[in-house]
Amino acid sequence: MTSQPRAIYRVLTKTYPDVRCELDFKTPFQLLCATVLSAQCTDKRVNRVTPKLFKKFGTPKKMAGADLLVIEELIHSTGFFRSKARSLKGLSIKIMDEYGGEVPPDLTQLVKLPGVGRKTANVVLGHAFDIPGITVDTHFGRLSRRFGWSKSMDPVKVEFEVGALIARNEWTNLSQRMIWHGRRICHSRKPACAACPLAKLCPSFGIGEMDKVKAMALVKRDEDFR
Repeated sequence: MTSQPRAIYRVLTKTYPDVRCELDFKTPFQLLCATVLSAQCTDKRVNRVTPKLFKKFGTPKKMAGADLLVIEELIHSTGFFRSKARSLKGLSIKIMDEYGGEVPPDLTQLVKLPGVGRKTANVVLGHAFDIPGITVDTHFGRLSRRFGWSKSMDPVKVEFEVGALIARNEWTNLSQRMIWHGRRICHSRKPACAACPLAKLCPSFGIGEMDKVKAMALVKRDEDFR
């Protein structure tokens, strides 16, 4: 781990000490479904949808036997509801048929499930099974490039390049802290640079809002995501 990544991660840890997954879930299966639903949708919206969904189809067995149209109706507001419904039903059938009704705690097996890629798999591994994984979403990728940790637009390359810089046991927390920072301060279009705790360390400092008052107005709070 080089000095800059270590220093940046130390500040992120102090800034977001109680980091957690912002998707609501009780079981690995529920987290898997919620993560699939979160594609191109906010976690806040997903959390509004999943209580009713999981009340009816909260297990692989129930979801596998569900009517596709009913699933679509329940998840409609998350967007791309038809493809997401097919993924939820398909992954549930596969879990029942091939994994005895249990979500497999293995990256290779998880990415074989319908609608599940490395990003979703690493979310489930890290937060449901406590198996370290790097979740490269749009926020993580953007911050990795702004920090100079990677130049790649390929999520898999970013995952491995950043993984070589940060200790493996911190991968899950690193992912969540990067995502939180990207959502709250280091925005895509106009990062709140003047309000950023990484101002002295970030090589991209200055690309965003440099007026302190205006930058503070850009910062989002935890409540905005609940």
